[in-house]
Amino acid sequence: QVQLVESGGGSVQAGGSLRLSCAASGLRFRPYHVGWFRQPPEKDREGVACISSPDISTYYVDSEKGRFTIYSDNAKNTLSLEMNSLKHDDTAVYYCAADYGACEDYQRGVDNMEYWGKGTLVTVSS
Repeated sequence: QVQLVESGGGSVQAGGSLRLSCAASGLRFRPYHVGWFRQPPEKDREGVACISSPDISTYYVDSEKGRFTIYSDNAKNTLSLEMNSLKHDDTAVYYCAADYGACEDYQRGVDNMEYWGKGTLVTVSS
C-alpha cells in the first residue's frame, strides 16, 4: 500500500522560505515519480514540480523555475520541496502525489496521479 505523508507547511511572510517534505512508502517498482501539486483557495489543483526514480530527473512548471527546488533522499524515502522568495500567490494546500512511470505522466495533470497525500497548508502573508 502506497502512503504519502506531507509535513513542513506553515505561515511565512512574503519573501521568506519553506521546505516541505513528503515521506513515501510502498512504491515497490521502478520507475516511479513523485511530485507536488498545490490548490490555492477557490482554484483548481495545479502542478508544481516532479522528480522521478531511479534517474532523478526533475520537472518544474515554468512559473516556479528558479524559486522552487525538488529533491529526494532515497535512503530515507523522502521527497522535499524547497520554496524560496515566497509570494502571497503561493498560498495553497500543497499535496504530494506519486505514480509509476516518469514525470512525463505527471505533466498530464492531477487525473494521472494514482496516490495522494492529505496535503499541508502553506500561508504566505504579504
